[in-house]
Amino acid sequence: MVVRSLVKPSTYFDSVTLMLVQREVRELPGVHEAGVVMGTEVNKQLLRDAGLLLPEAEAAKPDDLILVVRAESEEAAARALAHAEELLLERHRAPLLPTEAYRPKTLSSALRMLEGANLALISVPGRFAGGVARDALQAGLHVMLFSDNVPMEEEIELKRLAASQGLLLMGPDCGTAILGGAALGFANRVRRGSIGIVGAAGTGIQEVASLIHHAGAGISHAIGTGGRDLSTAVGGVTAMQALTALAADPSTRVIVFLSKPPAPEVAGRILHLARTIPKPVVVDFIGARIPAEEGLYGAETLEDAARIAVELATGSSPRWPEWIALPAQEATRLAPSQKYVRGLYSGGTLCYEALVLLEQYVGPVFSNTPLDPLMRLESPHHSRDHTVIDMGSDEFTVGRLHPMLDPELRIQRLLREAEDPQVAVILLDVVLGYGAHPDPARDLAPAIREARARAQARGRWLPVVVPVVGTDEDPQGYQSQVQMLVEAGALVQRSNAQAVRLAGLIAEAAGSRGSPRLLAEMPVTPMEEPPPDVRRILPLLASSPRVVNVGLEGFTQSLVSQGVPVIHMDWRPPAGGKKELIDLLDKLNA
Repeated sequence: MVVRSLVKPSTYFDSVTLMLVQREVRELPGVHEAGVVMGTEVNKQLLRDAGLLLPEAEAAKPDDLILVVRAESEEAAARALAHAEELLLERHRAPLLPTEAYRPKTLSSALRMLEGANLALISVPGRFAGGVARDALQAGLHVMLFSDNVPMEEEIELKRLAASQGLLLMGPDCGTAILGGAALGFANRVRRGSIGIVGAAGTGIQEVASLIHHAGAGISHAIGTGGRDLSTAVGGVTAMQALTALAADPSTRVIVFLSKPPAPEVAGRILHLARTIPKPVVVDFIGARIPAEEGLYGAETLEDAARIAVELATGSSPRWPEWIALPAQEATRLAPSQKYVRGLYSGGTLCYEALVLLEQYVGPVFSNTPLDPLMRLESPHHSRDHTVIDMGSDEFTVGRLHPMLDPELRIQRLLREAEDPQVAVILLDVVLGYGAHPDPARDLAPAIREARARAQARGRWLPVVVPVVGTDEDPQGYQSQVQMLVEAGALVQRSNAQAVRLAGLIAEAAGSRGSPRLLAEMPVTPMEEPPPDVRRILPLLASSPRVVNVGLEGFTQSLVSQGVPVIHMDWRPPAGGKKELIDLLDKLNA
């Protein structure tokens, strides 16, 4: 057995391309393992753990491309590396669409090719994303900034620039939006309707939109803000724009606002604006209490927010089918050593909601995104006691795909947790929709089956509880995804709240004791400044957007499949991605 690697300096490919090439190389004859990754510290650690990190790869920089294989012979390794290079070259040259003759390399040329373009969808690495977003705003485009790992000071600067021009900047780390019927980023296919959503919560938007769809109602628009928008430093700039725009949008009759608890002063301003809107506003600051006022409705969970919105919009209470499981029956099958819940989430909002709800059944829960700083894990890669982690957070995604696209890290963690004799139940979310993995159950169902088999081989029963977020119109096929997961032994639930309660009840029946958190009530703070000017935002809601996509090619493909006008820009890091040259260029352009 030999391990061979090749480092290609300052060579950029998007993460989806690298994942697809890596999978294909792994299937080659004589190849036992392969890595096709950028040289970030996270990726190098993964290669190190797999015994694939050679000295030349150890020295790679974040902008360098690492190709590595473990093969049966020198000849097989050489063939695999050569094939990987060939595949990357083919994918770079191949058009995204049969009709595509040319990919513009600059924003100005993209705008010339797509007349009337009004939105840039940006998903390049975070260290470059701010510059791309700035160019788009200066060109008069609204921006959905999917990229994460963008410095806070850059976010503040970008949002001030956008607001000064009356433009909408969603993000950074904005995973989901639905504008004029177009699903952007990670978003589900839902029917059009009269309920608008504002969310600093990508998977929160997806869950609520999907539940509204299941109830027979529909969505007018869903506007993501990015997770840091509601911090003191940023001040809720995008949230205020989005609320004001939906208040003025004639197709929206009911508004839902979703987020983790904002900074108190920002929450106060949002609630003040919400109560001045002449439309019902449902607010779920997950884990916080909303003051009851005329036209303002507080929700306790994402499921609750969807229910209230549907009742307000249709006048009838929704009924969602539930998959029944008996917690006490599951608990009687556990071994005496099995005590703890382990949650492995791809959705940050779903993870946070799980932390809030689970405390009622098991007490404080450790996490990489804890409710209490004292419950922060020493390492996000190692669980202790009751643990729920967000595997879509920065420490897992620098230089890697989000787990909603690439489940490899979650599968590895699932199998490791299954071997822990103290684990009583595992929570694992599955999120469908445009932009996400085309068939997540294909990868996760065998992993769930193997995890349960590993536990059973050691004399333990292992319940795996899975909330599935999606609709019957999603490209993955909701029912077929659920069926595969059920056949693998998963206890599938319609909503995250139902799943967490089931997991909590199993652990409670096994001996855990809860300690419900006292919910803080959010203040209402009068606004001194007038609501933002949204005259340039309203046309964006009036019809399907015309999109310049900069980054992940899969987003272009999903927009094309929806009939949304889109042009894909052939973006490459400036100055070959070399930091010292980029810094020099910035100084020259200052």
